[in-house]
Amino acid sequence: MASNPGDRSKVLATLDQASHVGATVIRTWAFNDGGSNRPLQITPGVYSEDVFLGLDFVIAEAKKRGLYLILSLANNWGDFGGKKQYVQWAKDQGHNLGSEDDFFTDRHTQNLYMNHIKRVLTRVNNFTGVAYKDEPTIFAWELMNEPRVPSDLSGKTMQAWVALMSSYVKSIDDKHMVEIGLEGFYGDSSPERKRFNPGGSYSAGTDFIGNNRIPTVDFATIHSYPDQWVPGSTSEQQVEFMKKWLASHTEDAARDDYFRLVYDAIYASVKGGGPCAGALFWQVLAPGMESWADGYEVVLERSSTTAALVSQECARIGKITP
Repeated sequence: MASNPGDRSKVLATLDQASHVGATVIRTWAFNDGGSNRPLQITPGVYSEDVFLGLDFVIAEAKKRGLYLILSLANNWGDFGGKKQYVQWAKDQGHNLGSEDDFFTDRHTQNLYMNHIKRVLTRVNNFTGVAYKDEPTIFAWELMNEPRVPSDLSGKTMQAWVALMSSYVKSIDDKHMVEIGLEGFYGDSSPERKRFNPGGSYSAGTDFIGNNRIPTVDFATIHSYPDQWVPGSTSEQQVEFMKKWLASHTEDAARDDYFRLVYDAIYASVKGGGPCAGALFWQVLAPGMESWADGYEVVLERSSTTAALVSQECARIGKITP
């Protein structure tokens, strides 16, 4: 919308409303691939300057209001082009691709997408004179809106793609955070958590825990559409799903902080000669023991950050006790 000067008042009104209610971070698209509805990337590597000016405008106006932006670089879905458009472009160039999911594995589509990443990150804003990669108003880059690989439910394809693309973003821009854009489905790295997925197992070829442990990914995201994910359910059932969905992911994110808090208190007690001399947590499980999972389990083999905290605590307590 901001690409049309006549519509920019609506963009300003939207930003003003967000600022008025106290919002601090807004997420929007840094893509619109192909098609006839004001595409940003008209054909591979060919961009509309008018549409880019619209994105420049949004960034500049957000900056004036103290708002931060998460900019998404592509779409899983066909809206605004998506991975389907990249696959079609590769086909148009003579490459033999079979499905939309080839976007994640085919070198030609990977190159097309990486070219887009570079073009966006190195863009110099006409209103501010600052390159996007240096713009503090940009909070983070999102690799894709809701990426899915239903053709590979193991999650390996997604894992490789996220590792490749997140590291590529960092090679151009080491100032900003990177997130994937995941919906939050659990995968094979944490099978005991799959019970929280829609239908109790559906992963869409993604792996919330495994994908977000990639070192070049800075924070995790989840989405929630219980009306779509739990079809035929009542409003009450959708609310119940939502509660469990949010609670499980909050637990994933908060567990290490909780362990660190407890361990620091215990360490201070031991070091100072206090009465608290150690701690046991419930419960350690090995892979394959999913039937024992009760929501408090820690599978150390699949929880590398928690395992590291436990190891560090054992080591430092060991240095001050006989």
